[in-house]
Amino acid sequence: MPGTRAAKAEGHDRAQICNLNMSAKAITTDAAPAPVGPYNQAVLAGGWLYCSGQIPLDPSTGAMVGNGDVAKETQQVLKNLVAVLNEAGATPEKVVRTTVFLADLADFQTVNDLYADIFGNDVSPARACVQVAALPKGARVEIDCVAWLG
Repeated sequence: MPGTRAAKAEGHDRAQICNLNMSAKAITTDAAPAPVGPYNQAVLAGGWLYCSGQIPLDPSTGAMVGNGDVAKETQQVLKNLVAVLNEAGATPEKVVRTTVFLADLADFQTVNDLYADIFGNDVSPARACVQVAALPKGARVEIDCVAWLG
């Protein structure tokens, strides 16, 4: 039957894959900084958790952490990201994709070593790492992620 193959993927029919009634749920926690713009810390949709990028803000004060020290900044970024994951009932092991944004690729090894402490178990997430011209509030590192909770 024409079109049958397009309607199925890995034994699931289109109704299972494309649930038009799926709703999105905002995930927020006081253990991570409040967004600095019109977005959520994360959105849970259909078993997928999309976490917004985290920069090294102290969630209790809103102040930048690290004073330009990329190791301290990375530790705070990862702490913030894990707090958002935990609020959604996830752990770093559920993360399938990350993007690391660096103000300077010369910081790659330092960031990578700290990143591996959180995401280096079992199956590490797929990842992109890019240098950008600038990050919010003068941060040197920002990390976002996608996790599978389904």
